[in-house]
Amino acid sequence: MRGDRTDTRAALWRIAAGQRGYFTAAQALEAGYSYQAQRYHAQRGNWTAVDRGVYRFREFDVLPGGEDDHLVRWFLWSKGRATVSHITALSVHDLGTANPAQIHLTVPPGFRQKGDAVILHRAELPQDETEERGGYRVTTPVRAIVECAAAQMDQDVVDSAVADALDRGLATPRGLLHAAQRLGARAELGVGWALQETR
Repeated sequence: MRGDRTDTRAALWRIAAGQRGYFTAAQALEAGYSYQAQRYHAQRGNWTAVDRGVYRFREFDVLPGGEDDHLVRWFLWSKGRATVSHITALSVHDLGTANPAQIHLTVPPGFRQKGDAVILHRAELPQDETEERGGYRVTTPVRAIVECAAAQMDQDVVDSAVADALDRGLATPRGLLHAAQRLGARAELGVGWALQETR
């Protein structure tokens, strides 16, 4: 029996390790933990309950983590449907002066969940405009810039992000303008202003 428990924990640990220690109730169930066992581990403090149906192994609470560990939690909260986007994606890519107070996520149009700590944007994202990170998904640097311009976020943030992206070879002026045109006039205008600032 002890061996079975160890195997079950090892299976869940393997899942959680790739998600910065986070896992869902569904993943725990798949690894072999009944809902009753899940309640037990949360009540005993073996797991930290971070949201409804989302847990984290308590060992990860004391390990040094990355600044973006919390984004995995929101990816799991969305059942893998959310992509970190807009100014939060700029911060992930370390572009410009982005310092978001809230987490911006892009979700499919039919997404119904709500969270007080997140701002949800609804769109279908092309696969080539997203990147996989350790345990979550984020929009590419170019997409993050143009969606910030389209949402009319602070022009200084867009300007600094464009300058950094160009300096680091993450984007070209032509590529930025083309991506902005696909998102509409506001995106094109914001990116155009930012490109003028870099001349």
